[in-house]
Amino acid sequence: MTANVPEIFGNMVFNQSVMQERLPKETFKALKKTLDSGAPLELDVANVVAHAMKDWAIEKGATHFAHWFQPLTGITAEKHDSFITPQDDGSIIMSFSGKELVKGEPDASSFPSGGHRATFEARGYTVWDPTSYPFVKEHTLCIPTAFCSYTGEALDKKTPLLRSMEALDKQAKRILKLFGKNVAHVATTVGAEQEYFIVDHELWSKRKDLRLTGRTLFGAKPAKGQEMDDQYFAALNPRIVKYMEDLNDTLWRYGIYSKTEHNEVAPAQHEMAPVFSTTNLAVDQNQLTMEVMKKVAKRHGLECLLHEKPFAGLNGSGKHNNWSMGTNEGENLLEPGNTPESNAQFLLFLTAILKAVDENQDLLRISVASAGNDHRLGANEAPPAIISVYLGDELYNVLSSIVDGKPYAGGSKSKMTIGVDVLPSIPKDSTDRNRTSPFAFTGNKFEFRSVGSSLSLGGPNTTLNAIVAYTLKQFADELESAKNLETALNTLIEREVKAHWRIVFNGNGYDDSWKVEAAKRGLMELKTLPDAVAHYMDAKNVKLYTEMGVYSKEEMESHYEIKLEKYAQLLNIEVETMLEMISKDILPAAYKYTGSLAKTVADLKAVLPSAKANAELETLSKLDGLISELAKKTSELSSKHLAAKDSGDVMSVARAYVDTVIPAMVETRAVADQIEPILGEEFKPYPSYEDLLFRV
Repeated sequence: MTANVPEIFGNMVFNQSVMQERLPKETFKALKKTLDSGAPLELDVANVVAHAMKDWAIEKGATHFAHWFQPLTGITAEKHDSFITPQDDGSIIMSFSGKELVKGEPDASSFPSGGHRATFEARGYTVWDPTSYPFVKEHTLCIPTAFCSYTGEALDKKTPLLRSMEALDKQAKRILKLFGKNVAHVATTVGAEQEYFIVDHELWSKRKDLRLTGRTLFGAKPAKGQEMDDQYFAALNPRIVKYMEDLNDTLWRYGIYSKTEHNEVAPAQHEMAPVFSTTNLAVDQNQLTMEVMKKVAKRHGLECLLHEKPFAGLNGSGKHNNWSMGTNEGENLLEPGNTPESNAQFLLFLTAILKAVDENQDLLRISVASAGNDHRLGANEAPPAIISVYLGDELYNVLSSIVDGKPYAGGSKSKMTIGVDVLPSIPKDSTDRNRTSPFAFTGNKFEFRSVGSSLSLGGPNTTLNAIVAYTLKQFADELESAKNLETALNTLIEREVKAHWRIVFNGNGYDDSWKVEAAKRGLMELKTLPDAVAHYMDAKNVKLYTEMGVYSKEEMESHYEIKLEKYAQLLNIEVETMLEMISKDILPAAYKYTGSLAKTVADLKAVLPSAKANAELETLSKLDGLISELAKKTSELSSKHLAAKDSGDVMSVARAYVDTVIPAMVETRAVADQIEPILGEEFKPYPSYEDLLFRV
């Protein structure tokens, strides 16, 4: 690993430092105006920027450029074009224009559209996002872009995210103006803790399920799992150390603030966490991080698994989305204040978040819904599928005094009002964390713990920004017309905290009693993606997104179709893989072992006619019964799978998979997993859990 981290950090990124060094002063000034205020970039300026960017990239070994975007597949896409421009004399020059920098036109016909675009309607546009810096990856200059259709519809996850950031910026500034603050900009920031598993590549390559679906569809429980709690924060395996060193070195060169690394709870599970960045940059960098994690793993003969639940019976992997709001002047709007004035502002923003989360539980759950994450949420290892907010003891008591209309017991015994001296200071980190909460306040930010490890951060943060912006707009509309701001603040905060108190829960989200309590409170338990997505096109959701300018109704209809189609497609792949592994791997291995056992018995009796061979015969009988049961379950699974695919519209197909196919998959696996431990070591059809988890 390179020793001089400051020297290598960001050396593959065309950041502001490089821009300032390589661009003429007037060009840099014009570009800086675009970066800071979103002002349009004139073509003559873009040409100068493009020329400097091209020269820099070539020095870094680039021969091509690509508009790097995030289609609705959830991963990144890129089309590479070389810098080569032919000349009349047969020679070439290396050129790159402002037009090529700012705008591209990839074929959009094969990206998900939810049925809203015919295949022949192929035109799509990529547009440079200058707030996210270009970087050189391998031999290509990658330019982060938004991606939209010929008719202007967003075809990606970045465009709605940028729209949501603008919406929140606008509404948050209205609130701050009420407190006498005229700030230029409010932005959300994100720090994403990324969990992942690492396994040996050779063993991975022998598992068809891992190769095709990202998770093990079969696998008997190993003798040792995570029950000893000896993996968490344990000393790193030397092979993993080398991997992490290489990973950090690569991420740092891309300007990604990789900060924390450690072993997670389950064997072979680890975590990487970066420093906070502005949301759109954090989303871009997390997409790049996932790609780098997998590529670096292969360099070390390893495989990085980002599926939310690669191993049954072990903790799955999440991506804890630490979210906050701040001004361009450095004020964190979720920092509990030390003075009455700042407390009033903080409590107003906090109240807006409580209201936003309570009224939009469905949207938050939809934003993290996936076939993989359905295995994780509510599995006593991750937040429950029920959305709630954890505040910690201090804030809970402060807001409880508002709800009850009683004096606050801490600091002062006087009844609390907003904006006067009896309001106590609210200390930061005054309570423990609650890892069972889906949405937990952790000092000066909220940790949205429900995001799955393989998911793009674009969707969850677009939703968070949009629902909070929508609520802030309602608050601003009410308070701007108030005759007495202090009275109006007191009235609004008291009313809204009481109205949305049900969403606050400081207890154990893993406990079954919480499900009962949540139902009494009227909270939603949306266990699966189809359960959640069924609410996506509800009138209140369409109203929120369209009024905030984040999604059009047509875009939402497209997303509805895409989410359900992808869910069904993933389940289809999993079932087809299961059926193939049973017919080509598991049953042949079982037949071979029974044949070997039968021959052993026959040979024994030939030599020793009086031999009882009870153990061998008992094993043979057990295996024969399991083989018959597996064949039966396989046939039932296949029939239910075929019926599900013919169920009708996308929601009907998705519901059929949830209601009939997934239970059949579970039953089929249960039988197969009983066969695996019986087979002799040399008869194993694929590497076991023990192999995968403890041979790294």
